Amino acid sequence: MTIKDLTPAIVWNNFYKITRNPRPSKHEEIIRAFLLKWAEEHNIKAFTDDTGNVIMTVPATPGYENRKGVILQGHMDMVPQKNSDVKHDFLTDPIETKVEGDWLKACGTTLGADNGLGLALAMSVAESTDVPHGPIEILATYDEETGMTGAANLKPGILKGDILINLDSETEGELYVGCAGGLDASAEGKYELESAPAGYQTFNFAVKGCQGGHSGMDIVLYRANANRVAARVLLGLLETGLVKLVDLEGGTLRNAIPRECFATLLVKDAAAVAGKLETLASELKSEYAETDPDMQFVLEPAKAAAPKCATDTDALRIVNAILACPDGVERMSASVENLCETSTNLAMVGMKDGKWFVKSLLRSSVDTAKMALAARMKAVFDLAGAEIAFTGAYSGWKPNPNSTILKVMKEVYLRKFGKEPKVMAIHAGLECGILSGAYPHWDMVSCGPTILSPHSPDERTYIPSIGIVWEYLKEVLANIPE
Repeated sequence: MTIKDLTPAIVWNNFYKITRNPRPSKHEEIIRAFLLKWAEEHNIKAFTDDTGNVIMTVPATPGYENRKGVILQGHMDMVPQKNSDVKHDFLTDPIETKVEGDWLKACGTTLGADNGLGLALAMSVAESTDVPHGPIEILATYDEETGMTGAANLKPGILKGDILINLDSETEGELYVGCAGGLDASAEGKYELESAPAGYQTFNFAVKGCQGGHSGMDIVLYRANANRVAARVLLGLLETGLVKLVDLEGGTLRNAIPRECFATLLVKDAAAVAGKLETLASELKSEYAETDPDMQFVLEPAKAAAPKCATDTDALRIVNAILACPDGVERMSASVENLCETSTNLAMVGMKDGKWFVKSLLRSSVDTAKMALAARMKAVFDLAGAEIAFTGAYSGWKPNPNSTILKVMKEVYLRKFGKEPKVMAIHAGLECGILSGAYPHWDMVSCGPTILSPHSPDERTYIPSIGIVWEYLKEVLANIPE
């Protein structure tokens, strides 16, 4: 069985078409052109706003002209992550998929169900001739994964609807009415280089096999952060006096928990260093046995000798700064059960040719807590002699207990499936909070099919949930009030 054999065929067919169009964040040219062409082929009015969001308009079906207008919203970009042994160019290659039981996965890369399935659902509504609905607009934003840029740049007055249904949630049966805000942190510093001393060999060191995942959804699973793990090992090796640090690189995206981290080392006594690494690796594997059972530590001779390295003082300064940098769950919510209130993701680290950096993503549903965490982070890097800048701040989405569309969606779910949906807030960032800045009158709810491990090559979607969400969405649209 392949994706082409799945039902409902209309949704899977549209998602399959999306997978054939490369769409990493900040490179949405191909998917944007596809969406416009698709709309033209289906006689759907579509255009891009002056920043690059794609907007489609679908008139009401006969008899539903007086219903409130609904915006179906998702983002066109995806997180480009792959396993290190997979050859894939996210700028040119389509996503290859495979069916494993009740799950659809990609072949060693992210699947792009986040948020390709949301777009596929919206497109399927627009394409269908047997789905009753009022006026529909489809909003496909760009660069959601690395800054929510499309949502932030959307101007007032372009969209006419009153209700927004965001299709970017990842658990069927849950309705989201609030989300965390975010803040990007970028620290940069310099270090001194010295010539490689005599008697040292060049080795490549790596931490691999960590699960990683979505830094909002999966942060509460306490998985290993490869950057933090590598820093712990490097500190232990540097303290032996037998190792010097040449360079360091870990993580690729601010909103993905790092799965791998790499370093180049100069080693004086390979046997002694290997023994120390074995001890450190055993400790870490024991700590993360449940969350990251496939964690690996690799130390092997490099093909070429490194001519320079960081001074011992600077190497320790950098590694200690990475260790001191906040990472993971900071505080759980006191008012919402099992909801993370504040966290940070130590997303990317690097040092090369005299310069080093650390990039993090801070999240919180409480703006003051987010800024307090930023102050702590600034203190760390001030002490480490680095400059830190905070950018891309966005506030969270505050729940509206009097939401009309929430009431409708709860009633429809209970009537259709015989149980109430869970109404929740989410620690991940959704575009609803940003969009409400330009459209404060919008009544908003987020829903979607079940997707596990987004932002990692383990991303997969539960196939039966697509049919459930499709039938549910159609029923909701048929019950939108006037």
